[in-house]
Amino acid sequence: MSAKPSRRASRALVTGGATVALAGSTLLAPGTSTAAGGGIVAPPDKIVIEIATVNGSGCPAGTAAVAVSPDNTAFTVTYSNYLAQVGVGSKPTDFRKNCQLNLVVHVPHGFTYAVASADYRGYAHLERGASAIQKASYYFQGSPDTAARQHPFNGPFDNNWQATDQTDWGQLVWAPCGVKRNFNINTELRVNAGTSDTAKTNSFIAMDSTDGDIRTVYRLAWRECPDRRG
Repeated sequence: MSAKPSRRASRALVTGGATVALAGSTLLAPGTSTAAGGGIVAPPDKIVIEIATVNGSGCPAGTAAVAVSPDNTAFTVTYSNYLAQVGVGSKPTDFRKNCQLNLVVHVPHGFTYAVASADYRGYAHLERGASAIQKASYYFQGSPDTAARQHPFNGPFDNNWQATDQTDWGQLVWAPCGVKRNFNINTELRVNAGTSDTAKTNSFIAMDSTDGDIRTVYRLAWRECPDRRG
């Protein structure tokens, strides 16, 4: 990797393995309740999420980690080397970084799930005239349905950033019942120098685990399969 772009950039980079922390809230189908017998809040058994493969320039081996919340309603991904940059100290290919996570999700029998929302956090320094984009897409292995979102940022900017992808219940893409399909999350960070002076300045956007507050949280919605007894 190229030299760290600036003193400010160093707080957005962590070397070594990533750590994880969890936070999540339960999402229910319309009309359900948290009262006993009023609806299914989350599966009674724990889910297990494993990383099958991690590919991309933004997540070299050993720099991404996944953990599941105790109540099965969320999972968190943290990164320790996910940064896109342009200008002083950067390489020509550094303007775009991506990471594709292929996850094996072991779901309790009789249930299916969908990703209802995702919170992305990081740090960015963008010179005047520069801009950046954070993108994400979600799909199940073998499914033609893909959900994609993107969030733009414009310079001048020098602060933490947060972006949220939210999906209405009626538009959720559910995992097929009774079939084990890996879940794919493809994220991307991109920086455009625009009118900024790349010979004298550096602009970057990072998504990582600088501290306990910077992480990516995916919240799950749950429902019973049509024939849970099958």
